[in-house]
Amino acid sequence: MKLNLILLLSLISFTSLAQTLKPDTSQKLKEITVKGYYNHQPLLRSVSAVSLIDSNLIKNQSANSLASTLNTVTGVRMEERSPGSYRLSLRGSLLRSPFGIRNIKIYVDDFPLTDAGGNTYLNALDVTAVGNMEIYKGPDASIFGANTGGALLITPPDIKSNEINAAVQAGSYGLFHQTAAIQHRFKNYSFSISEGYQKSTGFRQNSALNRKYIQTQQQWDYNAFGSLKAFIFYSDLNYKTPGGLTAAQLEQDPQLARPATPTLPGAITQQAAIYNKTVFGGLSNTYQITPGLKHVIALFATYTDFKNPFITNYEQRYESTLGLRTFLGYDKVKEHFKFGAQIGLESSGTKSEIKNFNNNAGEPAAMQASDRLKANQNFAYLRLNFDLYNKLLIELASSLNFFNYNYESYFPVAIATKSRKFDPQFMPKLALSYLISKSLSARASVSKGYSPPTIAEVRSSDNNINNDLQAERGWNYELGLRYQTKNNRFYANGNIFSYRLQDAIVRRLNQNDAEYFINAGGTKQQGIELETAIWIIKNQTSFLSGLQLRSNYTFSHFRFENFISGTSDYSNNKLTGVPEHVLINSLELNFPKAFYLFVQHNYTSAIPLNDANTVFAKRYHLIEAKAGIRNLKVGKTHFEVFGGVNNLLNVKYSLGNDLNAANGRYFNPAAGINFYTGLSVKL
Repeated sequence: MKLNLILLLSLISFTSLAQTLKPDTSQKLKEITVKGYYNHQPLLRSVSAVSLIDSNLIKNQSANSLASTLNTVTGVRMEERSPGSYRLSLRGSLLRSPFGIRNIKIYVDDFPLTDAGGNTYLNALDVTAVGNMEIYKGPDASIFGANTGGALLITPPDIKSNEINAAVQAGSYGLFHQTAAIQHRFKNYSFSISEGYQKSTGFRQNSALNRKYIQTQQQWDYNAFGSLKAFIFYSDLNYKTPGGLTAAQLEQDPQLARPATPTLPGAITQQAAIYNKTVFGGLSNTYQITPGLKHVIALFATYTDFKNPFITNYEQRYESTLGLRTFLGYDKVKEHFKFGAQIGLESSGTKSEIKNFNNNAGEPAAMQASDRLKANQNFAYLRLNFDLYNKLLIELASSLNFFNYNYESYFPVAIATKSRKFDPQFMPKLALSYLISKSLSARASVSKGYSPPTIAEVRSSDNNINNDLQAERGWNYELGLRYQTKNNRFYANGNIFSYRLQDAIVRRLNQNDAEYFINAGGTKQQGIELETAIWIIKNQTSFLSGLQLRSNYTFSHFRFENFISGTSDYSNNKLTGVPEHVLINSLELNFPKAFYLFVQHNYTSAIPLNDANTVFAKRYHLIEAKAGIRNLKVGKTHFEVFGGVNNLLNVKYSLGNDLNAANGRYFNPAAGINFYTGLSVKL
């Protein structure tokens, strides 16, 4: 009841503020819509807890990492313990993700970037490969398959015109980032080719980054009804991993890499790093069979050569994925009634050959283990939409999910092929939104989340196949309000949710500092998300041509429930790795002659670093700023010159802590104040 009251009062205050804004004389902007995998809905009427990041928001941030951009979204936490080392959670914790991204389904255009084993190499992408993003928070998985976190839909930059562009950035700690792209449109064919190269030495010892990236998009509209589309990229990424520090080491020198102990060498000696070469390809066909009936089919494949010299071992993984996604969409429109339906399926399989060796100063030595695994993830889904009088929108959806894996061991003990099959799981969703007025809507939803363990959890760095892990599952209940003025000068969105998760998967370390995973009873996750955007000044010709204020707040009351580990009872403790309060404020100022200034403030409250809640990362305030001049013209050539500063207050903090770390090595200190500058050119 208390959370409902806070939400109601907040939105009332937002609405009152919107009504005090004087209307401008600008033309009404195009209605903001969400794609939702071929289920277009006006954002105001969407039944989902969805947030948008468009190209303008991305341009205001540094183009060297997605962390700062994604962390502006309510309910989202992205960490980057060292350059290139991404971790991401949607309305949850990072207990399952000591490395990489798990329990979130990520798509690029029509194609799943997440493999059948549940892992996603988001850091393989160059930031400039992202045009805009839609973020679906919570178990909105009826059409995205098994997960309890949510889904992220990435759309590459649109091919709008014939152009060539290039950009270069340089900054603190050896930062250099260069990109170039060419795009062209013919009558019924368009293509783009882009490349990027990024490197840095990093703030800490043993934290250098190097990434080479190339991508192409191709689209052929072969007749009035059909379109064929291709998306391909190749990424060669390597970055060093400095490792966690204790509080004493952090105080001594935050730039240290993990030092040696009497029993283990340090990160520098072992040349701890990640080497990831990934090639991804997808081909999709869309055909409008009749005015109301559409068919889409997408084929995708990926191959990854992955190497990870670590303190205690040297891991090699060779992963290949092949998959298919297809659906039929039907739409019927009458005077006061609209009906939409989708029925489809997605099927993928990932083969993983995993070998572990002793690490001899960055080189593989004696073999520790050798296994082969194959994960198969399949689901079929049905989604129905009913729109009554353009006011009441009802969505009924469900998916039937199948997951199994096979494994075979070659060393140290040969084990013939065995398999584990999880019971099929329904993931239903019922959601509705009601347009109270032309500017205000209310929504409600109930949905089920389900997430089997990933291959990286089944076969973790302790080199054992863990067949005891159970799938996470739970029900999410949610209410929301949205307000948007006709001219899009003011937008407010509020969500309140309650999510009960059972058999939550958490990480543990054994006496040899190797990780393994267990089920942790359950979690009770309740939260509030509030986001606002106000154009105080818009399209004026005075000294200040534009002034926008954004403010996003996330309250996370996340607790363990019935979690007993050995003799320790962690029930009712705060969920590890989750800050209770996050507040993001930003100010964008546009001046005549295309000069702009963007300033952003991030407040994050203290973060529990272990399940016992005996160690916390301190709260922090981050300020970053970017300024520049867009659309400088010399003939037909357009230029942009810009510069920026991160961590303006020179705050000591970690942008990613090691949770439940052995021997107190929790901290991965981030860079202090640092700068960058750049130039882009468009022909």
